[in-house]
Amino acid sequence: MIRYLRNILFVLCLISASAMAEDDKVMLNFVNADVDSVIKAVGKITGRNFLIDPRVRGSVNIISSKPVSRSLIYPILLSALRLQGFAAVESNGVVRILPEADAKQNGGNLLIGVKPEQGGEVVTQVYSLKNQSASKLVPVLRPLIAPNNAISAYPDGNALVITDYADNLKRIVSIIDAIDQAGSPDIVALHHASALDVAQSINKLMNEGVTDPGQRLLVVADARTNSLILRSGNAAMQATARNLIAKLDIGTGDTGNIHVIYLRNASAKSLAKMLESVVTGQPAAPSTPSSATPHGASAQASSPSGGMIQADEASNALIITAPEAIYNNLRAVVEKLDVRQAEIYVEALVAEVSANRAAEFGIQWQNLNGINSNSVNVIGGTNFGTQTGGANIIGTATNIGSAGEGLNIGIIRGQVDIPGIGQVLNLGVLARALQTDANANILSTPNLLTLDNEEAKIVVGQNVPFITGSYAQTGTTTTTAPFQTYERQDVGLKLKIKPQISAGDLVRLKIYQEVSSVDPTTLNNLAGPTTNKRSIDSTVEVDDGQIIVLGGLIQDSVSDNVSKVPVLGDLPFVGNFFSYKSRTHNKTNLMVFLCPHILRNAKSYDELTRARYDYVRGVQKASQPAQSFMLPDTKTPVLPPLKH
Repeated sequence: MIRYLRNILFVLCLISASAMAEDDKVMLNFVNADVDSVIKAVGKITGRNFLIDPRVRGSVNIISSKPVSRSLIYPILLSALRLQGFAAVESNGVVRILPEADAKQNGGNLLIGVKPEQGGEVVTQVYSLKNQSASKLVPVLRPLIAPNNAISAYPDGNALVITDYADNLKRIVSIIDAIDQAGSPDIVALHHASALDVAQSINKLMNEGVTDPGQRLLVVADARTNSLILRSGNAAMQATARNLIAKLDIGTGDTGNIHVIYLRNASAKSLAKMLESVVTGQPAAPSTPSSATPHGASAQASSPSGGMIQADEASNALIITAPEAIYNNLRAVVEKLDVRQAEIYVEALVAEVSANRAAEFGIQWQNLNGINSNSVNVIGGTNFGTQTGGANIIGTATNIGSAGEGLNIGIIRGQVDIPGIGQVLNLGVLARALQTDANANILSTPNLLTLDNEEAKIVVGQNVPFITGSYAQTGTTTTTAPFQTYERQDVGLKLKIKPQISAGDLVRLKIYQEVSSVDPTTLNNLAGPTTNKRSIDSTVEVDDGQIIVLGGLIQDSVSDNVSKVPVLGDLPFVGNFFSYKSRTHNKTNLMVFLCPHILRNAKSYDELTRARYDYVRGVQKASQPAQSFMLPDTKTPVLPPLKH
């Protein structure tokens, strides 16, 4: 019965609202009316489309003592729903009515860069802060937002993301605008003290123990005007800093004060010499070897103005005694020069691919049967090549162990005595054939890490002795005391570089690259071994991380040698018994590449170090010996993993 009366009352209210539509005023009178019935009535009056969640149940009371404007009907409905724990989310022309706890997860209007308008629907606002910390504002604004709605901070973009009712969000944005204000910076000009020194003292004193970014004092020194720039969200702290600076900026009345400047990156000894040349107008004296100056000693320079610049190498500090005006200028110069230098990591890739092929074939014969007879006999034959090379028939007959590599087939008939040589094998025929095929693929990657404008060198190879002279001294007796002098030289792979970083990460490199080796066939030479050498001495410019080719060698040589008996060696087929042929083909491809990497911070060092470290660990793990039944199980050492 009660529900029936409510429906009659709803129809009467709807008729009343329609009847007064001509005056754009509506009399609302909903007493214990069903929520869905009220929403339908408002939709009829306002022309809005509603989508009602099945969980939206209950009754509402809306009573107006006098007609209200049509524009107020929808906000009145939202307020009534809000009292019942329901919210409206509007998107794509449809208003969804659902429990308040689920409103923040179901879309709604997204506002970026615009302020919310007055209303009771749930919207999401993204607000980017300019001065204050977004994380610090979350606990301040959280109590002002409905418990079922959300607020969160995005630290990387220093932004707030708030989901709440539009009318409350408009108030929140006004509060944020009032808080997100930057303090007006102050510029304090110093007349006596150094702005750089005072900035360090004020920063250390005023910011010690202050964790709130909004309360910290930012002090920046301008060396050109010897001024300090102050800024803080706390006006009292900024005023205190101004008063403290005024007390520190006083003259001492002395012609010179003693100041100590601890350097972070530059060398105190080198910087002292440079400052001397700046003050005196004279070029800096050439550097002396570091071994000539004991550890802890100092370098000293005096200027015509009565000041003195002294370097303490033990603490890497400058001691400057000079009037305040001169010291302030020197302090500004030191600040600009005492910066961290970039480093250059250079990879030099030496790629060498060679292919060598050789072939020999020949038949030699001798008739020595009658050499030891007293009767008249005819002897003769053919022999090619040197007797010590292992391919000559006479050398092989003298020492069968000296036969060269390859296939050697001979016919031997006893032994024979040859005058001047002795007893040898009676080798009548020697057929020899040899073919060699050698390929090499070598890749060397010497790496160097050095400071900008500093030379570095790496040598990977051997230190080989070379004879430089010999001497034999004869005394009063027949005893001689000979001796030889040697000079040791590095043989192997050498890389020497001196980098310079230009604007735009362009690297200028003065480079010397050498690949040398000892010729194994000359190790027993009396004059010393012969070395094979390939070197490049050049200056190049290359972008950071790019690979360029420095130079190289592409060589392809073929040699064809024939030793033969005249006329007989030219006969078809038969000529092979009177000739010895050899052919060689040598092909070499050598290229040298260069790749520099600029390292400016710890992150770049760490990435490069980890990549090379992990590579070496992988090689060590792969080189573990295979397990054997007969041999003990031993493992090669492996580097421990790097700690993060």
